[in-house]
Amino acid sequence: MGKPLVAVLSGAGVSTDSGIPDYRGPNGLWREDPEAEKLVTYGPYMGDPEIRKRAWRMRRATGALGAEPNAAHRAVAELERSGVPVRVLTQNVDGLHQLAGMPARKVLELHGTARSVVCTRCAVRGPMEDALARLDAGEEDPPCRECGGVLKPATVMFGERLDPVVLGQALAIAKACQVFVAVGTSLRVQPAAGLAGVASEHGARLVVVNAEPTPYDEIADEVVREPIGTALPRVLRELAGSAL
Repeated sequence: MGKPLVAVLSGAGVSTDSGIPDYRGPNGLWREDPEAEKLVTYGPYMGDPEIRKRAWRMRRATGALGAEPNAAHRAVAELERSGVPVRVLTQNVDGLHQLAGMPARKVLELHGTARSVVCTRCAVRGPMEDALARLDAGEEDPPCRECGGVLKPATVMFGERLDPVVLGQALAIAKACQVFVAVGTSLRVQPAAGLAGVASEHGARLVVVNAEPTPYDEIADEVVREPIGTALPRVLRELAGSAL
C-alpha cells in the first residue's frame, strides 16, 4: 500500500509570519482599511486610474516580493521531501511555497501569482519586478509596453473568476487525497473553501489549522488553534510518521 496523498490548502495565515498581512483576520487589511478592498477589485481597478495608482503604491509599500518562507512553508516542503505525496492548493499569491522548496508543478496557485503582471488587453505577461522598477522611475500607472493596455498583477482579483483549469485540477486532488489539511484560511471564500468539504465527502481526513473558527470545523477530524508556525510543522511531522 502506497503512502497517502496529502493535500494542503493554504491561506493568508500561512504567510503572516513572513510579514505579509492577511485580509480578514483580527488585524487584517480589510478591517484596518475597508477602502483598500477596492484596490484589488477588478471593476474599480479597471475603471479608476486613481485606484490603480493607489494599488501600485500599495504593491511597492508591502514589499511582498522580498518576503521569505517561514516555518510553515518549510514544513510543507520537508513533508514532500520525506517521500510523502504532497500537493499544495494555495489561496496565496506570494510564491513562498515554491521558494521554500516545493516543486512548482506540485503547487496550484488558485488565485494566481503576484510575482507577475498581465495585460488586460493583449494578455502578455511579465515580471512584477519590472513593473515596480517602472514605478520607481516615475510611472504612476505603468501601461502595457506591447499595446498600451492596463496592467494588473497576475492574480485573481475580487470580481474575477478562478481559472477553470486550475480549479478542476484542485477538485481532482481534493477528491483523490487521503488527508486534507486546511491551514491559515478562513474557509469562507468560495470556491476554494469548498475543497475542504469535497475532500471530506470523498473520505479524506480533514485537519483544520486556523486561529479563528471556520465553517468547516464541525466536519473536521481535527481542529488546531495553536499558532501556525509551531502547529503545522507538528501536524505534518505526525503525518509523516504515520505514513511510513
